[in-house]
Amino acid sequence: MFSLHPSYRRSGAVLPLIACLTVPAQADSLSLEQALAQSLAGNPGLAEIKARADALAAVPPQSGSLPDPFLSFGALNVPTTNFSLNQDQMTMMEVAVNQQLPFPGKLGLAEQAAQHEAVGAAKNADEARLRLARDVRLSWWALFYYDRTLDILAESRDWLEKLSDIADRRYRVGQTEQQETLLAKLEITKLRDKALELVNLRHNEAARLNILLDRSSDRALALPNEAAFAFPEPAPEPELLDQAQAQRPLLAQKQAAIDAAQNRLELAKKEFLPDFNLGFGYAFRQNAPNGEQRSDFANFRLSVNLPLYAATKQSKQVDQRQSELMQERYALHDAERSVQADVTTALAAYHHARERFKLFENELIPQARGTLDSLTASYRVGKIAFADVLRSQVAIFDYQVQYWSALTASQQALARLAAALGKEAL
Repeated sequence: MFSLHPSYRRSGAVLPLIACLTVPAQADSLSLEQALAQSLAGNPGLAEIKARADALAAVPPQSGSLPDPFLSFGALNVPTTNFSLNQDQMTMMEVAVNQQLPFPGKLGLAEQAAQHEAVGAAKNADEARLRLARDVRLSWWALFYYDRTLDILAESRDWLEKLSDIADRRYRVGQTEQQETLLAKLEITKLRDKALELVNLRHNEAARLNILLDRSSDRALALPNEAAFAFPEPAPEPELLDQAQAQRPLLAQKQAAIDAAQNRLELAKKEFLPDFNLGFGYAFRQNAPNGEQRSDFANFRLSVNLPLYAATKQSKQVDQRQSELMQERYALHDAERSVQADVTTALAAYHHARERFKLFENELIPQARGTLDSLTASYRVGKIAFADVLRSQVAIFDYQVQYWSALTASQQALARLAAALGKEAL
């Protein structure tokens, strides 16, 4: 049996609530705070993005390091007649070391580009965390709305069954017509159909939330019957847009991509300049067959690569990097417009839902309840038609559903607004 709950919590304060239904609390009910904590701690998608960011954070030191040197061993000028190592005075054994030296500035640019990419990956992880928190809030509040609506439908069915009994008793004593009982039963059947649809929607939403929590999609998911909520007063829209510009990780990630592309363009321009290859070798000679000592040799080498094919190689690489830079700039501009739209639409949705909630809470539902009480009393003594009472009660049920819908929409709009501003919550 459902019962009316006298109060509802809004950010710790007691808020009068009209027809808030409660059921016995379940031990494993999942609060919004618990859902957020579980998702942020165990979501595999978020963990994957974090792992990628960690991997890219290890790239800059590699990009800024010199190539590994080469150590070589060789036998020089060995006669092929007898492969003797002391017959010919030019026969020797050599140990050499070669080190490639990129033109000054190339390694620094490569390291800077990698650093910007690592920063972008970290910002992408922050953005994914915001999206995950937003999606969990959206899903949790949707489930909360379905539960409250199912409660209202259950209460509505109980009320209509009682009204049907009254109409049936009046019909049996000849005070009314049978159509009143049939109308009540028809409304009860409609409520059953709505309940079946809501149960299906709740099942799908529960599966979605379970996936966000890294749990089996078919796991039973119960929510508490109460939840704290608030109606903060956001800053003016221009100020919110400035906050989003400064705080949104998505925009920071796009800017990091631009910086990395700029470094790669500068590096491509330096590819016209040659790299160096520095080598040192030490050659050991055997003494002559007559015992005469032979001195060892030291060798020094310096070589450079020649960009002979710059027109089809280095020049095209510069063109490629220039186009990549423009691509990243366009991507940032597009992201900025998208973020602005997110802020504007979420703010408008929040204001609209908040005003609707207050309208239902303070005016529509109290007025409808007063009207229903008056009509019910008049019907009991046969002063008004049954259809008038039925329409009034159905209107109240509809207002109650819209009450919860407005509350849910306001909290979901806040979740979207917070994510658009680069915050997990307002």
